[in-house]
Amino acid sequence: MERQLDAYCEHLRSERQVSPHTLYAYRRDLDKVLGWCVKQNISSWAALDIQRLRSLIARLHSQGQSSRSLARLLSAVRGLYHYLNREGLCDHDPANGLAPPKGERRLPKTLDTDRALQLLEGAVEDDFLARRDQAILELFYSSGLRLSELTGLNLDQLDLADGMVQVLGKGSKTRLLPVGKKAREALELWLPMRAMTNPADDAVFVSQQGRRLGPRAIQVRVKAAGERELGQNLHPHMLRHSFASHLLESSQDLRAVQELLGHSDIKTTQIYTHLDFQHLATVYDSAHPRAKRIKGDES
Repeated sequence: MERQLDAYCEHLRSERQVSPHTLYAYRRDLDKVLGWCVKQNISSWAALDIQRLRSLIARLHSQGQSSRSLARLLSAVRGLYHYLNREGLCDHDPANGLAPPKGERRLPKTLDTDRALQLLEGAVEDDFLARRDQAILELFYSSGLRLSELTGLNLDQLDLADGMVQVLGKGSKTRLLPVGKKAREALELWLPMRAMTNPADDAVFVSQQGRRLGPRAIQVRVKAAGERELGQNLHPHMLRHSFASHLLESSQDLRAVQELLGHSDIKTTQIYTHLDFQHLATVYDSAHPRAKRIKGDES
């Protein structure tokens, strides 16, 4: 078994040309599996089955191995068996269909509703930076955008008349999101100032020189707003988490919130594909603290 493991590692080094760091990590993980096999009197890779590999994973987990580390070990095992199968030394993969134990997920940090309103309802100077930054904060909290989605936002993706924005999310998937009344008002005050910079492209958010704002610039501005208005660290994803948390607290509609977020996990997104935008907009209007997307304007 060790001879075949050596051959596989040489294959990774010479043919796959993996980095020394990656090779070391693979070998370390596979040595754990090899040691387990020796203790279990398993004399060949072909004799290792899913039940005994699962027992190893459970043992390592009980000893404090993280879910991420165990996922990496299983990935190494799959790579080894892909090689063994290709070389005609084995005809199965004991890691096929085997997943690591789920790790504990840290709860995302959020602002409570009062803190969110404190951030957004302070006095705003009528100048370029203040109006731009207010529009950024409002749109993050109004629609739950990711940083990359807001950074890449172009004018033709905004429909302020109908209170909607189309964003390009992970995996190049587009989705329609509601834009609340306060965010629309902030954008309507910002866009004339934006036009005065003679922007280089159609970016919604630009610098005073007319260049599209990058992720780092937006992070800096959001952090500054958090320190100024709340006396705490603030980052764009905290506003996204706050959007989701506050909407879920009010609506109790997990599926709609997940759809609005554009969640990337296939296990959670599959059941949301049948929801239409009108349903999502209804949930948003009735639950989001700063929504009143259309009806609020008509009254």
